[in-house]
Amino acid sequence: MTFGAPQYLWVLCALPALAGFVWWMAARRRSSVSRMGDSELVERLSASVNPGARLRRAVLWFVGAGLVIVALARPQWGSDVEIVEHRGVQVMVALDISRSMLAQDVRPNRLDRAKLEISDLMSRLTGDEIGVVLFSGASFIQFPMTFDYATARTYLSQAHPDAITRQGTVIAEAIERAMAGFNDQRAGQRVIVVMTDGENQERDPRARDPIEEARRAASEGAVVYTIGFGSAQGEPVPEYDDLGELVGFKEDGEGNVVISRLDEETLVRIADAGGGQYFRASDPDAIADLAAEIQSFEDETLDSEFNRTKIERFQIFLLAGALALAAAEVMTDRFRIRVGRRRAMPREASGNA
Repeated sequence: MTFGAPQYLWVLCALPALAGFVWWMAARRRSSVSRMGDSELVERLSASVNPGARLRRAVLWFVGAGLVIVALARPQWGSDVEIVEHRGVQVMVALDISRSMLAQDVRPNRLDRAKLEISDLMSRLTGDEIGVVLFSGASFIQFPMTFDYATARTYLSQAHPDAITRQGTVIAEAIERAMAGFNDQRAGQRVIVVMTDGENQERDPRARDPIEEARRAASEGAVVYTIGFGSAQGEPVPEYDDLGELVGFKEDGEGNVVISRLDEETLVRIADAGGGQYFRASDPDAIADLAAEIQSFEDETLDSEFNRTKIERFQIFLLAGALALAAAEVMTDRFRIRVGRRRAMPREASGNA
């Protein structure tokens, strides 16, 4: 047996301590009751208490709690085998995580919306390899080409502006890094998807031209697509403290609030140079259209492999735990005492007496 979330098993260690605490409280209660007064009267008042039933109820409660905790740990045994076919398209997503991507002219904000779009793209590209490059003032491969979309989504959820301390928007470097991330051992079409607002508040004159970099990528067989996040009107760039609380908005050197705007012109030129197409994130069909473009390339199967998926068995433990807890709640810890009715004497008889 294996567990999908074994960290929850540590909670089981608290149950013996809790059982000891309950036993100590019960002992204190018995001691307090014994000091209340006449022992015969106390015994008569507590005659309805069923100690055995009370113990069984406590045992059921702890067993039920333990089973629920085991269910949370997701026990697994056995496996399903499925054949996964791998197609010949490699997709490398370059995700902008600069501070300007926290602007909220796209809900919930540009960065979170981009993550959702990447996850949606993964769900539409079953069988294609995908990787992600994070960039702002620098760039790095967050995870290389993989067919494991579940793990990829886990890594993707952790993407945040703090992952790169150097701010800016170096799209050219991101495209170069994406080219380096392709798997040279596999044939097939290579696709780069750049997700950004396209704006760089800190322009470095020494930076390479992203349009020329896209043209170079196209000459090496890749197709570059761009997706723009934001609006032409723009939005202030929020700033947060270490606790995630909003403390204000980004200001320039003169104390004016910086407005971050979508630079569609640059993104259109990058896509044209890369032989691809520009999509606007506000278009509800953007990801569907992009997925259709990608799938229109080489769609033949390169190879296939057997993928073993462990079978989740938490339902058994969850049901057993729920039944044990329910039984503990309905179980009574009192004896049923039948009180007989005293027969009244006739008035005449009582009068003659």
